[in-house]
Amino acid sequence: MLRKRTAASDDSVRSPKVDKNKAPSTDEGAGGENNKGIWSTFTSVGKVLLLIIFVPPFLNYASLQREGQMLQPKGALSVDIGLGQKIILMCKGKGQPVVMLDSPTGMSSDVWFHLQEEISHVTKVCTYDRVGLGFSKRAIQNETTGMEKVWGPSTTGRMVDDLHRLIKSAEIATPLILVGSELGTLNGRFYSHIHDSEVLDLVLIDPIPEDLFQEDQWWQYWYTQLVPSLQVLQFSAATGLNRMFIILGLMEPAMKGEGVPEDLLQRQKYFLSNPAHQSSAVDEHFFMNESASQVKEISKYKPLSSRTSVTVITGDSFDEELPAHLNQLVATLQKKCLEESYPSAKHIRVDGADRKTIYKRPSAISKHLMKMIAHRQSKKQSQ
Repeated sequence: MLRKRTAASDDSVRSPKVDKNKAPSTDEGAGGENNKGIWSTFTSVGKVLLLIIFVPPFLNYASLQREGQMLQPKGALSVDIGLGQKIILMCKGKGQPVVMLDSPTGMSSDVWFHLQEEISHVTKVCTYDRVGLGFSKRAIQNETTGMEKVWGPSTTGRMVDDLHRLIKSAEIATPLILVGSELGTLNGRFYSHIHDSEVLDLVLIDPIPEDLFQEDQWWQYWYTQLVPSLQVLQFSAATGLNRMFIILGLMEPAMKGEGVPEDLLQRQKYFLSNPAHQSSAVDEHFFMNESASQVKEISKYKPLSSRTSVTVITGDSFDEELPAHLNQLVATLQKKCLEESYPSAKHIRVDGADRKTIYKRPSAISKHLMKMIAHRQSKKQSQ
């Protein structure tokens, strides 16, 4: 016969009472502390990531707004060339013929600073920032003359159209001496073929041969190495990282050292940190192949006038940092281009120079330009 459980027997099988004042076991405490530590670490990492993601772009944007007003070159003019575009023009000196300087690929007119100073002692010399570079305003997309449909944005044809409207709007005296470096040589050639009555002398410094991009090894270098590296630079400018790199001394402007004014140095840092400038620099490099093709076509159908003289200035290499076989390729195609397009051109070779010479050793270039200017001024006086 089953016996009924008594209250006492029920209590005997129940779980023992827990003392509320008793501390939890060591294992339970360690688990709680570990969870708290992991969560604290996660929170700290999250805060750091938020700082990295949001703070640098915000600070960079705020700095760019302030610097955009402070760093514009003194004496520069903002010339409205129509279509929502304004180009920064800097002219120094007096006299004729006027010398117009067109910058290398993706670079502002600051690269001509020292050379412009030297030439301004004998005549008027002008530099400008192409649309999108430096302080020149990029075109509004829905405003058009239809030319960008013909030439495409960020190509030589469009740049020449902009330059021609700039010269007319600013009332710069022509005919002039047109000097270009790298992409500036393609622009100078195109301009001289189209507007031949406006150019006395065409000076090509480290010219880009129009057949260069038909060579696989150059194409590979340009579009698989150089352009991607510039796109990374553009991205890091947009995220504010370039400004941090500059502050930490991990990134430096191209022009530096003694003789470089402080405002020019700060302006270069501004451009490195400015995603709009970097974007235009990428575009100029990306469409270089198309620009070269445009010049090749215009040279074929509209030969240069015999009234315009051509002078080519090169160094020992196109870029001393490039592999020897690429420098040799550029030299070979430069020679071919001159023989075919400008057989009567004067070729000047500067020992120890490359494409950076215009701002690292400006006197090596300016002395040849001085002779050209003196010749033209003497000829005009004798007439």
